[in-house]
Amino acid sequence: MGLDFFLFSILFVFLTMGLGLVVALFIRGIDRKLTAHMQARIGPPLRQPFLDIGKLFGKDTIIPENSIPWLYNLAPIACFASAATLLFYIPLGSLDSVLAGRGDLVLLTYLLLLPSLALTLGGFASGSPYATVGAQREMVTMVSYEFPIIIGVVALAWQMTMLFPFDPNLYAFSLSAFSAHLVWAEVGLFGWVGLALILFVFLLVTTGELAKVPFDVGEAETEIAGGLLAEYSGRNLALFYLGDCIKAVAMGGIIVAIFFPFNLSPLLSISGLQANAVDLLFFFVKIIIVLFFSLMLIRVGVARLKINQVVDVQWFTFSLICIVGLLLVWVDPWLSPVLGILGG
Repeated sequence: MGLDFFLFSILFVFLTMGLGLVVALFIRGIDRKLTAHMQARIGPPLRQPFLDIGKLFGKDTIIPENSIPWLYNLAPIACFASAATLLFYIPLGSLDSVLAGRGDLVLLTYLLLLPSLALTLGGFASGSPYATVGAQREMVTMVSYEFPIIIGVVALAWQMTMLFPFDPNLYAFSLSAFSAHLVWAEVGLFGWVGLALILFVFLLVTTGELAKVPFDVGEAETEIAGGLLAEYSGRNLALFYLGDCIKAVAMGGIIVAIFFPFNLSPLLSISGLQANAVDLLFFFVKIIIVLFFSLMLIRVGVARLKINQVVDVQWFTFSLICIVGLLLVWVDPWLSPVLGILGG
């Protein structure tokens, strides 16, 4: 029994990794296609990310003369590995995650930092002045967007604890707890507004986490020639590309697991493998919808911000919005019933 469980776990890990890679590249293709159409362009085919990865792995990996070779080559591996690890903590529709019960939102917050940290170290190790400037900018943005994320995580855990104080199986910071309880259905008007504000910030912080326009100051092709990735090529660049694609899916999956954990199988009255397949497909559709609002629309409609503007927006504006959301979640159990009585 123990050996069977171990083999099943190993198989589940490889299936999750393989499925995550395919879906991540496919969603990147959808991202590029929809963005092109919104800009009145035809855009590349949906398979283009797969072609790009295949081409990069077939090219030579050039190591700059002034680089630190071991760190330069280690950074892309660390970026890809840390991004892939995120997939093992996210429930996939009605399926538990590979590491269910062994991680929480606090751990995921730190894991989200690792790909950006690896990218920063790789930029410093490349020996390029453009990459050095990009790495310095990336370090500043990492500090700025973590604060609103932590405030939002605390607010969500606080709400979960207040809603289900007598549930012995509930761990407030666990993604499994959120996927098992639809928090929107358990709050009043103030809680709804607070959750909406936190969701709004999480959608925008996703853009910063993934270093996309308007928060792509670390790469900024028109200013610092690609910045962090200026000297990368071949296999190393492919690993950074894969890590970025997987991190996008992971960020979308975290938002879906917290705010939109509902599945289709109960509505369709199906069960077993068919239900798992339908819920998994619906889970990825929800991720595409989340990334459409947090990446595609913003990238098309907003120009790149300056580095000081990025810090001001993420550190002050987003943090303030999250604090307001936290306060609304906190007062909801007391004020929403009073509002209901007055309205009646």
